[in-house]
Amino acid sequence: MTGPYRYRWYALTVLCASLLVVVMANTSLIVAVPSMTEDLRLTSSQLQWVIDGYTVPYAALMLLFGALGDRFGRRRALILGLVIFGAGSILGSLATSTEQVIAWRLVMGIGAAVIMPATLSLLVVTFPRAERARAIAIWAATSGLGIALGPLLAGAMLQKWSWHSTFLVNVAVVAVAVVAALVVVPPSRVATDGRIDWIGGLLSIVTVGGSVYAIIDGLHAGWTFGPVSVGVTALTAALVFVWWERRHPRPLLNVRRLGERKIGGSLLSVALLFLAAFGTIYFVAQYFQFVFGYGPLEAGIRLLPLALAVTVGSIVSGRLLPRFGERVLIASGIAIAAVGILMLTMIGDAPDYSWFAIAISVLGVGMGVAEPPATDAIMGGFSESELGSAGGINDTAIEFGGALGIAVLGSVLSSSYSSSFDDSVANVDPSNPVVATTPDVANALDIGRESVGSASVLAQHLGNDPATAPLAEPLTRLAQHAFTSAVESTSSIAAAILVAGAIALTVILPRHRTAG
Repeated sequence: MTGPYRYRWYALTVLCASLLVVVMANTSLIVAVPSMTEDLRLTSSQLQWVIDGYTVPYAALMLLFGALGDRFGRRRALILGLVIFGAGSILGSLATSTEQVIAWRLVMGIGAAVIMPATLSLLVVTFPRAERARAIAIWAATSGLGIALGPLLAGAMLQKWSWHSTFLVNVAVVAVAVVAALVVVPPSRVATDGRIDWIGGLLSIVTVGGSVYAIIDGLHAGWTFGPVSVGVTALTAALVFVWWERRHPRPLLNVRRLGERKIGGSLLSVALLFLAAFGTIYFVAQYFQFVFGYGPLEAGIRLLPLALAVTVGSIVSGRLLPRFGERVLIASGIAIAAVGILMLTMIGDAPDYSWFAIAISVLGVGMGVAEPPATDAIMGGFSESELGSAGGINDTAIEFGGALGIAVLGSVLSSSYSSSFDDSVANVDPSNPVVATTPDVANALDIGRESVGSASVLAQHLGNDPATAPLAEPLTRLAQHAFTSAVESTSSIAAAILVAGAIALTVILPRHRTAG
């Protein structure tokens, strides 16, 4: 074939739609948390794994599946991943227990691990170099759109149906994407007869999957023998992986490239961006529902400024990249994102939505400015035969960062909330008529300190009983004040991480500019 592929922009639409469903599955359940918690009687630990049951296989398998897509066909991998993902979504909508929800989320995560690297490698081989930065900017904007669109569509479905319907948000898109992929996405694969690096694949799974699991479980349930032993195993696997890959004639991943400042720095920036984005959306969505009292649809609508801002930032980034290069845009974008999160440290006891809208918009602009040049630098640093691995490592950075964001910032949020709740309770006068005359006050306070969601659900039940109704409003105020304080504390830590990252990246990334 001479010249660029004729239907490449149609193909990009399919690739972005496939990416969209994967990202939406990460965030759509956020607005369903209240109804799922009440219906399934989820503990804090179960809720964590309902969310992260998708994350662990997704992050762990992408590198191996990206390389297998190179070998057996990238379009074939895309379609297979969509089928697995769609099947998990349908079965998840039929789940009747916590264990079933986690199991089908796991299946969806496996499908996502096949889809995600295939979208990026297919993009790179479909577009000529002159158009690639623009195409990647659109791809990156789609990921930001998915972060906000997931809660919006899930919220719309929750207006009429139960939480089960949130699993079906993606099914129609998946069905159309499968058919469209067969029509407009060109087949692509690496012509090679070399053996597959299965040992490297297994080591990568243990490394990434074990790390994510250990961090999530350790931060949530405590650093007991289980998460510590898994973490040590993951670290050992990582060291063996590097040793093995450096000696294998056809490695799963050319680890020497990760030591290049441009690629290593870009991977760090991607992980930092999604750590901040997923962690922030995790607690902002809860704030909208439990403090502002928005319903699922209202909360989803109010997250849209983030998606629009990512799109604007991506457009600006594409225009500025030839002039300023990756180093300036990536570091500046992360600094801008830090400013947005820093705004959330100043919400106070009388918060207003407009302040949140501005904050998440600034965060979105920063993401849009930084992510496209980082992704372009990563994909451009690998040969065509390594595009699946390149896409896999880029997407692993995205998902690993997102998992860390929810786990680390979620843990900080939880501990800050409980501490602030206890401080507020300590200031309550025991002779207060509500406290003195209402039964089961101590039990109510014990439940309320677990999470703002638990306090909210309990307050509703207390309000329905005349004997306990006087306790409902004070409990709600205590929980909302504690959660506001926790959001401010958590945001300060998230912003500090991004500021430190921006400073580090100005040192790590090379100074030379990208050619126009």
